[in-house]
Amino acid sequence: MTANEMPVTVIGGGLAGCEAAWQLLRRGQRVRLCEMKPERFSPAHKSPLLAELVCSNSLRSNTLDNAVGLLKEELRRMDSLIVAAADATAVPAGKALAVNRNAFSRFIEERLAAQPNMELIRGEVTEIPATGSTIVATGPLTSDALAGVIASLTGSAYLYFYDAISPIIEGESIDKNRVFAASRYGRGEADYLNCPLDREAYEIFWKALKEAKEVPLHTFEEVKCFEGCLPVEVIARRGIETLAHGPMKPVGLIDPLTGAQPHAVVQLRREDKEGVLYNIVGFQTKLTWPEQRRIFRMIPGLENAEFARYGSVHRNTFLNAPALLTPFLQLRTRPELFFAGQITGVEGYIESTAMGLLSGVNAACLLGGWEMTQPPPETALGALIGHLQRIDRKGFQPMNVAFGLFPPLSGRIRKKDRGLLYARRAIAALTSWQQKLMPGTGS
Repeated sequence: MTANEMPVTVIGGGLAGCEAAWQLLRRGQRVRLCEMKPERFSPAHKSPLLAELVCSNSLRSNTLDNAVGLLKEELRRMDSLIVAAADATAVPAGKALAVNRNAFSRFIEERLAAQPNMELIRGEVTEIPATGSTIVATGPLTSDALAGVIASLTGSAYLYFYDAISPIIEGESIDKNRVFAASRYGRGEADYLNCPLDREAYEIFWKALKEAKEVPLHTFEEVKCFEGCLPVEVIARRGIETLAHGPMKPVGLIDPLTGAQPHAVVQLRREDKEGVLYNIVGFQTKLTWPEQRRIFRMIPGLENAEFARYGSVHRNTFLNAPALLTPFLQLRTRPELFFAGQITGVEGYIESTAMGLLSGVNAACLLGGWEMTQPPPETALGALIGHLQRIDRKGFQPMNVAFGLFPPLSGRIRKKDRGLLYARRAIAALTSWQQKLMPGTGS
């Protein structure tokens, strides 16, 4: 059996692993996808399905003038399985792309299972194969056994931070008479339920939140929260108005009962089209479950809220990518070993998917004898790779895609026009790059 006839081992059946497997399969490679569920679950996973969405059901903005919306469009043009699943199982969420999480996972699992060169192995992987090509896509919750193996391979200690997830409540338990449906500035459909708070109610809520009891963490680990996903109680402790300027900002929302903008607003986003479940937007938390029940029921409309899922906290692990990985997501000391997803040092569902896509494409190129080429820096894909390669960065940390990672536009451009100009430049660069890749890589 020659090297390119051997199956590529993909370890991890999350978004990145499933995307990597898909990109390999559509380029004629055999794939052995290894997923430890349902034999073993991480502290944050509950579903036995592949591609489980652990945190929010939102994949964030779906518009081209936003960096993550642009990244989605690039992935669509690269035949991303994850974005195709999101488009097929979308639920109303204004300008965001949110999904029915169970339907989303089923779509991906069924599509992969239908591929003739696909083998799905259920069970925990505790060693990385010594031969053949492998993609490690174990995500931010890599098991202790495999984490130890990776640490030995890299010769480098892991970095870590804590990532908290938002509660989900049952739609029937929301007092619809105390909330109003609207999107900010009346744009699009009224896809969010909004819980308005006046100043007095807000200050009472803020005081309770900042003094609430948290789940204790391991005493031997320093807490390092990702700045873009801070627990709501951590934000509250930064000052009395930080919530009103953050996850509870009221701008662009008018309460129809008062005809005025509230002092603060808590937004609820549907988890499904029928509105059976709602996510408390931006309320990632590491409070104890009793404290979540007590404090979040202080929010107008949620006095009798029933929790389908409480918020929780878990450790995210990631590699020091600038020191360890090539621009093609290979381990520098072992070129046949690729990494994908959040473990590479990106943050977010779509960013993780993007690293899965690139690792799959790159591994297929390597096996097929085709030259690996980096996506242009003008693209969202290239901008993320650039982030992972910035060796001058002090204290490397995961990051979402943002236009600040792109090469600047030339000339003086109005702020409101920049997003679409970035997008036009990126799509043109992507189209040119696709034409240079191995057959099957294009749209």
